Amino acid sequence: MLRQLYIKNFTLIDELDIEWHEGFSVMTGETGAGKSIILGAIGLLLGQRADPKAIKQGTDKCVIEAHFDLSRYELKPFFDENDIEYDANDTIIRREISTSKSRAFINDTPVALSMLKELGEQLVDIHSQHQNLLLNKQDFQLNVVDILAKDSDLMKEYQENYSLLSIANRQLEELKESIERNRQQVDFLQFQCEELEQANLILGEQEELEQQSETMSHAEEIKSALYDADNQLSSDQQGAVDAIRQTLHSLNSISRVLPAARELTERLESCHIELKDIADEVSRLLERTDFDPSELEHINNRLDRLYDLEKKYHAENVEELIAQRDNLKQQLSAIENSDEAVGELEAKCEKLKAKSQQLADELSKQRQKAAKEIEKQMQQRLVPLGMPHVRFAVSIIKTELNKSGQDQVAFLFSANTSTPLQPVSQVASGGEIARVMLSLKAMISGAVKLPTIIFDEIDTGVSGKIAEKMAEMMREMGEANRQVISITHLPQIAALGSHHYRVSKEETVQGTTSHLHELTNEERIREIAQMVSGSDVTEAAIANAKQLLKL
Repeated sequence: MLRQLYIKNFTLIDELDIEWHEGFSVMTGETGAGKSIILGAIGLLLGQRADPKAIKQGTDKCVIEAHFDLSRYELKPFFDENDIEYDANDTIIRREISTSKSRAFINDTPVALSMLKELGEQLVDIHSQHQNLLLNKQDFQLNVVDILAKDSDLMKEYQENYSLLSIANRQLEELKESIERNRQQVDFLQFQCEELEQANLILGEQEELEQQSETMSHAEEIKSALYDADNQLSSDQQGAVDAIRQTLHSLNSISRVLPAARELTERLESCHIELKDIADEVSRLLERTDFDPSELEHINNRLDRLYDLEKKYHAENVEELIAQRDNLKQQLSAIENSDEAVGELEAKCEKLKAKSQQLADELSKQRQKAAKEIEKQMQQRLVPLGMPHVRFAVSIIKTELNKSGQDQVAFLFSANTSTPLQPVSQVASGGEIARVMLSLKAMISGAVKLPTIIFDEIDTGVSGKIAEKMAEMMREMGEANRQVISITHLPQIAALGSHHYRVSKEETVQGTTSHLHELTNEERIREIAQMVSGSDVTEAAIANAKQLLKL
């Protein structure tokens, strides 16, 4: 629960450092004194987005910091999961806002705003007047029933299964659409596949044919060059091979008398062997080289066919054509086997739907049971709040399966016996809605371990004994290891708080400044007397205040 709140340079607040207590506390003050500023500061600690305009004029940074005692609440897993140091007795949340940026910290660890909000939702619930509008929303009413039903584990299992069902249904729909599209163009797909099949595509064929075409296109030039080379190497009269052979003969004849000639002979012998081998290869190439116009035409026709296919199918090479051919085969095979694929996916959907239906039925049973308890508790809570003939019912209507189950929830209300039950948001007055929401919050707080609840003028539209009964309900909520703070304009509620804080504003040379401080007993008597009689505090008002405070 909230133990200490520090605010510096936030809107009209210069600096504020105040302690808070467990149980039921009240906050009072004139309209415009700064109660909304305090709530705004707490809201920032709970993850609301910051506005640099909230920084006090003349300063460049504001700081809001709160200390929480979490020793009675099971929040350690949050800190472990997010790798944040955990201090059950003193958890510190801080926001720092400057004109250029906003930073958030939990126990001095910088955190994202989303993480701050996740923790904040488990620490403080601020109930303002606009929250009464939640009674218009079915998801809020369903959430109340689920909280009282304590079905979070079952709901998690259902939502996981329903998510799988949604995915499978989407996959089935996409598969059917794909099959239908493919079936509409199956003849065209078949034609393309056959065309590529008949092309007898072979990897590397195009490169080999292009080389052959290039060679045959220069056949005469090649043959002439090879003829010259063969003549230069192998001619009987002036061939290089024969010239080296004669040179070897000459050197051999003197090798007995000139040792150097023997070494030259050995070296030249190697050259003669290599050159003769080259000459033989040139001769063979010359014999094989023959220009065949029909062969060249065949090669070029094949290349033209490949080029046409590549252009038609927007392919860079034969490899891409082969890939497209194989893809077409797969599409045709999928169409051929589509009924089997659809059947398998339909069976999966049916299985998931059956499981979802089973879990939804279990949810419905728990909700129906919780609804009866809600009706009983709301009757018990609303009657003392000045509605002796009140009727409150929870309507649960079956719907199609959705992410929340199969139940549509509506809270029905009637303030008297002659009026039929109708949706509470349509028939309840402002004061009645305030009492309904307080009763719901009291009921929910008994099921949820929420450390701090702040009621912002929930007493709108009520007064006198009804306000006193509402205060008693809030005090009871605060006695259950919980902290309840009520911002109020009613002396009947202010008098029942165990601790009383007053917001005030002061006009200074620097401008308007808001202050918050905890009242002493004497200050509290005067504050409540002023709430009773206005600015002119009479002895009768003081006596009335003491009576309300039971002094």
